[in-house]
Formats: sequence, structure tokens, C-alpha cells
Amino acid sequence: MKRLGLILMLLVPMVALAQQATIGGTVVDEKTGRPLPQVSVSVGRVSVVTNDDGAFVLKLGETPKSITVSHLGYKTKRVALESGKTELLKIKLQPTVIQLREIVVRTGDPREVVEIAIKKIPDNYSRKPELLKAFYRETAMKRKHFIYVAEGVEDMYKTPYTRGVGRDKVAIVKGRRLLSQKQGDTLGLKVMGGPVLPVQLDVVKNNDLLLNQEELDAYSFSWGVPEYINDRLQMVVLIEPKYPREWALYHGKLYIDDERLAFTRIELSLDMSDKLKATKTMLVKKPLGVRFKPRELSCVVDYRYTDGVTRISYLRNTFKFNCDWKKRLFSTSFTATCEMAVTESESEDVKPIVSRNSFDSRDAYYDKVEYFLDPEYWSNYNIIEPSESLDKAIRKLVSTYQRN
Repeated sequence: MKRLGLILMLLVPMVALAQQATIGGTVVDEKTGRPLPQVSVSVGRVSVVTNDDGAFVLKLGETPKSITVSHLGYKTKRVALESGKTELLKIKLQPTVIQLREIVVRTGDPREVVEIAIKKIPDNYSRKPELLKAFYRETAMKRKHFIYVAEGVEDMYKTPYTRGVGRDKVAIVKGRRLLSQKQGDTLGLKVMGGPVLPVQLDVVKNNDLLLNQEELDAYSFSWGVPEYINDRLQMVVLIEPKYPREWALYHGKLYIDDERLAFTRIELSLDMSDKLKATKTMLVKKPLGVRFKPRELSCVVDYRYTDGVTRISYLRNTFKFNCDWKKRLFSTSFTATCEMAVTESESEDVKPIVSRNSFDSRDAYYDKVEYFLDPEYWSNYNIIEPSESLDKAIRKLVSTYQRN
């Protein structure tokens, strides 16, 4: 990932759907009772993910007989629904147990398995155009306090996986933003191309980022401990920088379905050993007099198998950095997060998004959406529910905005 096209002035967005029946609750670890974030809750092609508190709300046209709940390292659970009892659900997931025989079964060359999975991309992923509905959220924190929240629903047009991402488009359906009104809270930073990240960071489709011969030659490969996703065994391939390049490389985990040989999850973390290279990857521009110090750039991309096709389903991108001013003694830490969850997919009679309506990777989401206060803003769209801490931050930002 030579360039994620990212930071400076200030910052980040969310996604949803339209329907009538509401299913909601929390997902926890069966043994510890710990809330589980980023759990997929789905009915067919409609899905959401849990927030950091393990909470979710799923909006549908009618109450289904059951919902499917799945998470990395846990047994997939099908939860039957009773009429009138679809809210305040408490769903307990059981951790999967990896048998010793499954750990030692992989003794071949892990890079060879990665290359086979690359060759099978046309078979495992969509061969025709698709339109995905997604919820997108950006947040920015100064130290431990939220100073910016932007979120929205977007349409994402995806060409077949036999083609690159050049014709893939994103259009904002609905969006809003909240920015701290407190002087000194913001640097004038902006994350560039936020809603387009699901296109750019679709690692399987955008093979310029990683899954090509030149990039792979710069990495060493080894086997990680197998995991389960949706009750299916996953081979785990670890990658580490081997040869230096003029750009920063990544440490990563590639999850590959043991049977289908499809990429189901990709975790990447930018190598920070060379701060100059890391800065070139993360920083687009900055205000005069501000010194930028990168700390972390990491991303997770999940893919979900439905109706015989593997599709991108979730993405989370995290940027951590410090900024200081030449005349100040201490630096300030910032964290910017972009999160996207695909909530619906359509593959019949799909038309491309018109260019004039699409979001450009050179744009900042902050400049494209407006401030909204309506408590019913999301209506029947499916979204990632705000966590308790984020919900409090949103109320505080709204209160500050109203006073000013």
C-alpha cells in the first residue's frame, strides 16, 4: 500500500438502510461476558456489525425467522426470533477450539498458497457489476476526547473482480458531520478520500496495493495459527518486510479459506521503522509550522461469503500520530478512524454511478456533507450503532454547537 491518500487539515464518516422491523441487542463472549465488537449480524445480503460495546440494530422489511451472528475465532450462531421478542437480545458466542491436527497440517510453502488464492480471485469473487449500500463513519480524537464525527450512507459501485478499481465509484446518499467548536481542538487536518477507502483498500480487487508479484517479492511468508470464520477453517499467512523499498511496507495477516482458497480477512499494519517513509505514506499536507510524527497506520478488511460469492463486508482504518508546534514544549496525540460496513448488495440490473455524482479520492468528506441535528436523521437506514462513549461525545458536540 504505497499511498493510502490520507491526512491533514482535519477528519472522518458512517452507513445505513430503509425498512420496518427492528432487531437489536448485544453480542458477548459466552465464557467471559465481554462485549464483542465488529461482529457480523446478517439476514441474507442485509447485515450490520456490532459497535465497540457489542451492540447492534438491524432494520428489515419484516421480521425474519432467524439471524446469523458470526465473528473471527467464534462459532457462528443462528438465532431464532420470536414474534415480539426481537429487541434487547443478548447473544452469547462460543469461542472455537483449534485441534492440534489442524495446526500442524500446513507444512507447504505459504507464499504458494497466497499465489493460488490470487489466481482463484475470478472464481471466488463477483464476475458482474454490483451495487453495495454501506454505512461509513469517520472519527477524530485529540488525546482521549472526540473532536470530530462524520458519518453517512453511501452507494458503492463495483465492477467485476476480473477488472481493477479504476471504474469503481462511490456516491454519498446521506451524510452529516459534527466538529468541535472549541478553539484549539482542531489542527486544520483532513483525511483525504475517506469514503473512497473501501474502493482503494479492497486489497483483493486493488492488487496494486499488495497482491502482485513485485510487492510480494518484498515480503517473507510464514504460517500463523489457523482460525475459524463462519465455522470455516482459515489458513493464516503472516507477512513481514524482507527487502527495503522506497516506500514503507506492511506487517500483515492473510486469512485464506481452507477449502475455497478465497481471501476472507486481511490485516495490515504499516512498518514504522523508517519514520520518513511512514510519513510519506500517511501525510498529504499539513499546516505551516506543525510537525507531524506518525505512530500507527493499520487496517482490517473483511469479506463475507453469501449466495456463492465472496464480497467485501467491513473495513476499519486507523491512523495515530502526534503533532507539535515549534514553539511548544509538548506534542499532542491524535487518532483518526474510518469505518465502513456493507449493509446491502445488489447484482441485478446494476447501473454505474454517474461521475458527476461520485465522490473523488482527492476530496475530504468533511467538505461534502453538512451539519445536521435531526434525532431521526438515519430513519430506516442500517448503521453501525454509536458506542456509549461516542454517543456521549456526539451529544457534547451538539450541545457545544448549539451554544455557539
